[in-house]
Parts: sequence; C-alpha cells; structure tokens
Amino acid sequence: MTAAITAARETRYRVTGMDCSSCATKIEGAARKMPGVEDVKVSIASQVMTLKVDDENTRLPAVERAVIDLGYQLARVGDGADEDDDKIPDLSHVTPDYKRALWIVVILNVGYGLIEIVGGFLAGSQALKADALDFLGDGLISFLGLIAIGWGLAARAKAALLQGVFLAVLGVSVLVNTGYRVLVLNQPEAELMGIFGAIALVVNVAAALVLIPHRKGDANVRAVWLFSRNDAIGNAAVVVAAGLVWWTRTPWPDLVVAGVIAALFLQSAWSIIADARADLRQI
Repeated sequence: MTAAITAARETRYRVTGMDCSSCATKIEGAARKMPGVEDVKVSIASQVMTLKVDDENTRLPAVERAVIDLGYQLARVGDGADEDDDKIPDLSHVTPDYKRALWIVVILNVGYGLIEIVGGFLAGSQALKADALDFLGDGLISFLGLIAIGWGLAARAKAALLQGVFLAVLGVSVLVNTGYRVLVLNQPEAELMGIFGAIALVVNVAAALVLIPHRKGDANVRAVWLFSRNDAIGNAAVVVAAGLVWWTRTPWPDLVVAGVIAALFLQSAWSIIADARADLRQI
C-alpha cells in the first residue's frame, strides 16, 4: 500500500469587487471554511487572493464558487512560478464606459472631499473634516483602481503603500486637531454642518448610481451598496451631530463623531499599509 503525499501549492487570484478591508476579511473567512484550504490571504492593496490547498483539482473549484457566491469575481494569475504571471489580469470587464464611470466616482469623491474640508473650516466642524477624509479616501482608492488596471503585483503594492501612508497622515492630522479642539472647545456652526452633511449623502448616492450599471465588473451590487451604506452612515452621523450641537449648544457631539470617523479611517489606512508591505515582502 502506497501513500501519496501532495505538497500544498500556492495559487493566486486577482479579485474584483473589493472596496474596503471588510471585503477582504469576508473573502478570507469564506475560503478558510472550505475543506482542504491550508492557508489564505486576501490583500486589499493589490486585490490579490493567495491560498494553499492540499489538492488543486478538487479544492480550487470549490473555493472559487464560494467567493463568487459572495458577489466577487476571480481571475487566476498563475501558480507563482512565473514572475510575470501577475501582469496578465482579466481585463474583459474594462470598457470605456466602465473607465468613465470610475472617473466620475473619483471626481465626485475627491471634488466633494475638498469642498467639505473647506466647509469644515468655515463651520468649525471636526466631524465635517473627518467625513471629508472619507471622501478623499474613497476617491483615491477608485483612482488607484483606475490607473492600476493591468499593473503587476509589485507596482500595485507600491502604489497602495504610498496611498495608505498618505491617508494615515490625513487621519492623524484630524485626530490631533480634534484633540486640540477638545481643549479649546469652540462650538461649530450647526446649520453649516447639517447642510454639508446632507450634500455628502447625496454625493455618495450619486457615486453608487454611477457604478451600478457596471456591477458585473469591479463593482458588484453587494460591494457597491455595502460601501455606500457605510459612507451614508457616516454622513447621517454628521447630520445628527449637527442637530445635537444645535440642541445642546456644545461642541461635544461634533468632536465625538469626528473621533469615531477618524479612527475608522485610520483603521482602513493601516489595513492598506499592512497588506501592501506583506505583498512587497512576497515579491
């Protein structure tokens, strides 16, 4: 009787449809539940899933179905033996209309992010400034996805690392400024806070509507709406904080919301940095 021993091999996939670190966590969780999966890592920075299974022929199709059932798309990029494998991603969904939609999303997010930062200074609101960072972060992620189409793993990881560091610096600046405001306690303009928060909600909905026709490409329905829902919650929190500032005549609601949004923003930035560094170590 002969026992066959099969060494686990590393397989990589390009994942489309991921918009945030929670998407990567969800995909990892689904893959780990599948029989025969020995290790799995999903990088939001490079949009790559790396896994090891005990039997490629039987295990990989099952993992692929599990991830696709979540609403994401996979394109295998090789077995790791060829350094250039990751430079040939599946670009079948990349159409002129799709690129145009991404550009619209970038302009909406970055454009309104800059406007909201100005509004934050005018209203004296830390929550508006923190929400503006969320818009800038969304815009930068979409921009990276747009310009990195067809890039190899190393280039995507380096670009994501720079992006993550930039976002982290922005997040820290808001937290430091919020701490300063805790000491100074200047009351923001509640009316301006509410106006800018309501406009932010409209902009997020508009960005989602632009991407929905392309849900079978990089932005599937579930990912788009989960991302938009999270942003909308942040926008609603700003509007609620504005109402509480007006009602209580104190700046504390604004500061609390700013701290929460900035902390979540920093967590996302750290995930991008950690994934990018891990990808660069593997190259």
